[in-house]
Amino acid sequence: MQSSQHALPRYLGTALASCFAACLMHTAAIAATPVQHWVASWGAAQQIPDQANELAAENWRDASLRQTVRLTLGGQQFRVRISNLYGTAPLVLDGASVALAKTPGLADILAPTLRPLTFDGRASVTIPAGAEYYSDAVDMAIKPAADLAISLYFKGEPARQTSHNGARASTFLAKGNRVLDAQWADAGKITRWYALSDVEVLAPRGVGALVAIGDSITDGYGIPNDTNTRWPDVLAARLRNNGHTLGVVNAGIGGGRMLKDGIGPNLAARFDNDVISRAGVTHALVLIGVNDLGVQHRNGPDTPADRQLLLADLKLAYRQLAARAHAHGVCVIGGTVTPYAGSEYYHPEPDNEADRQELNAWIRTSGVFDAVADFDAALRDPAQPSRIKKVYDSGDGLHPSLAGYRALAETVPLKALQKKCGDK
Repeated sequence: MQSSQHALPRYLGTALASCFAACLMHTAAIAATPVQHWVASWGAAQQIPDQANELAAENWRDASLRQTVRLTLGGQQFRVRISNLYGTAPLVLDGASVALAKTPGLADILAPTLRPLTFDGRASVTIPAGAEYYSDAVDMAIKPAADLAISLYFKGEPARQTSHNGARASTFLAKGNRVLDAQWADAGKITRWYALSDVEVLAPRGVGALVAIGDSITDGYGIPNDTNTRWPDVLAARLRNNGHTLGVVNAGIGGGRMLKDGIGPNLAARFDNDVISRAGVTHALVLIGVNDLGVQHRNGPDTPADRQLLLADLKLAYRQLAARAHAHGVCVIGGTVTPYAGSEYYHPEPDNEADRQELNAWIRTSGVFDAVADFDAALRDPAQPSRIKKVYDSGDGLHPSLAGYRALAETVPLKALQKKCGDK
């Protein structure tokens, strides 16, 4: 009995010591957690350009590119990620700079904001084939909705180009190393991006980003160049106006499909790179399916068995994406497929429309998604639900008008963007 009485204080002392040590470790872990992290403020999906969208060799050889992107988050520091994702050999970037653009659509920048862009303190960098490299952090205050001009100088062309065809923003071309010149009076102009993956800002730990991933409807087909009126752009403005701090990245690719490659890689294959690998991503919104359904119908054969298999494969792909996202703590919002019965390109038959309706019903009710953005309900004509309402139709029966893009942005449930994955 006496030995038990002595053992109890020793046990309590050991337990208290263990508890104290655990508390210290927990406190240290909290203290070690950074109060800031990198978050994507702008980004684009990468693809291999077809012949019509390749940049001519003379525009790479001893030449500069000035590309303008609109940021969705501000901060005191930012960095740029340069992409050689589809390169088949190392890409040599021989010089780079960043600055605030004077006006979208013009090559000139605000000279006091001009900064060299470096990599480990060096002006040039060699990016291996298939890789993407971060620049050093740039100390410069930027505001949400700022237009950032990124200037790149190359001595030679890449073995294979990495680009985004549907920039709908001006890229300026000049001979020689012009990255530190404020004015490019003699610049040529195109509307594609090259070798740019994203821009990240240093933001408070609680700030995240949404990636909108899809096809030409997300990519902004039909908007006037340099206006930033794609539906993700309008959503970013809506978030700002409602006091929400969230980055918005547009990962749309024109002609994109969920299951098969088109002008760019299929969405299932690019989801990890375009969504999960982005810094600070908390939410993904997936709008895809028009081209999967339409291409099979248009190119045939489109038998009942083919149609049922396509629907089953689309649902499986959605489940796979949601599982991948949830494993990384990313919430997934499912976007219903918008009407396109008026499309002269696809000429959908009643069976094709029935498949769209079946897929949309599944998106709404399957429980696979953390939330649903009912884009179909937002755009459809109540009198003809298979067609886009006239005011929302760009004129081709497939792509929304500017009013239609605004309607899509207004349809995204903001409450869903305030929740973390797994919250009820």
